[in-house]
Amino acid sequence: MTDPKTAWTGGLNSLGFAKPPSETRVVAAMSGGVDSSVVAAMLADEGYDVVGITLQLYDHGAAIEKKGACCAGQDIHDARNVADRIGIPHYVLDYESRFREQVMEDFADTYLSGSTPIPCIRCNQTVKFSDLLATAKELGADCLATGHYIRRTDGAHGPELHRAADSSRDQSYFLFATTREQLGYLRFPLGGLPKTEVRELAEKYDLPVAAKPDSQDICFVPSGSYADVVKKLRPGSGRGGEIVHLDGRVLGEHDGVIHYTIGQRRGLGIATGEPLFVVKIDAPARRVIVGPREALLTAALTMEELNWLGDGTLEDACNEERPVLARVRSTRDPLPAKLGWSGNQPAVFFSVPEEGVAKGQACVLYETSCETRVMGGGFISSTIAADQRVSA
Repeated sequence: MTDPKTAWTGGLNSLGFAKPPSETRVVAAMSGGVDSSVVAAMLADEGYDVVGITLQLYDHGAAIEKKGACCAGQDIHDARNVADRIGIPHYVLDYESRFREQVMEDFADTYLSGSTPIPCIRCNQTVKFSDLLATAKELGADCLATGHYIRRTDGAHGPELHRAADSSRDQSYFLFATTREQLGYLRFPLGGLPKTEVRELAEKYDLPVAAKPDSQDICFVPSGSYADVVKKLRPGSGRGGEIVHLDGRVLGEHDGVIHYTIGQRRGLGIATGEPLFVVKIDAPARRVIVGPREALLTAALTMEELNWLGDGTLEDACNEERPVLARVRSTRDPLPAKLGWSGNQPAVFFSVPEEGVAKGQACVLYETSCETRVMGGGFISSTIAADQRVSA
């Protein structure tokens, strides 16, 4: 480990504070995975006063033993072992009730409404960057550091959020709801590093999780079945209904709208001789509407719970129809679009229609002149089909 006495030579330290690392307290959010463990080890190596905190978010029996999930029993054990190895204090906080209320309950209700939720965004938005951040402040920490792959930079008007240097690991889609105030307190030490280097650092620090696989699944869905979780949280939610073609034909029956998402093609249980996709979910009527692929094309969308991180105000950006790059899925590239209004709601109007835009998902906005900068985003509240006339 680096000698803390030689880690600072004046000016700002590596986290942006005008004092030695040894006088800078950092709470490191430790999930038990490789990324957050490397963050804690890096900061301890630089001589920072690091306090590791792991959140116990759920305890679902089988989920504890499942590979690829986070914040379960084995992960807490791994985080504790890492903290012991690098010599920092470590605490486990029971956030299970908060996680259930703020993330899991929202997940179930969103599915039942016919929308498609993103629980990882809700978790970052509430439990991690609200509750945990408040706890870090109570501990007298100067900042909260996480293992997310995203960059925080100091811009002309304050801290900015930028995509990670390693585009294959970028998590900006899941962090658009980070507020300006939160961004001022957060640090993301891995934002400029490729995953390969992070693995090398884990080996360098001889961390017990160096070979641990990355998490892949939603942590509270151990079986991989979203519907099973919704049924458990909302008994009786699996009521069936009709599968209906856009032209009005009833093609079959289903056993609950919670089994379907916009854009889905497989597992529809119908055979018509033509490829059909889920194009709409009418939850109140318990109807799944299907149609050809071109029916998935979306010209525009409206947003709710919009978080604005761009220069100026959101209202000004919409009024002047500011060009942006809009991203509607974490696995897709952002597309050229314009901000504007649809009624009294902020809206995004695509230059070229986007496919398979689903209510409940996020629309994340990036700056056109600096494509890495996150301008904010919101949750998709409605869509306008490409065959409808729209303008921005």
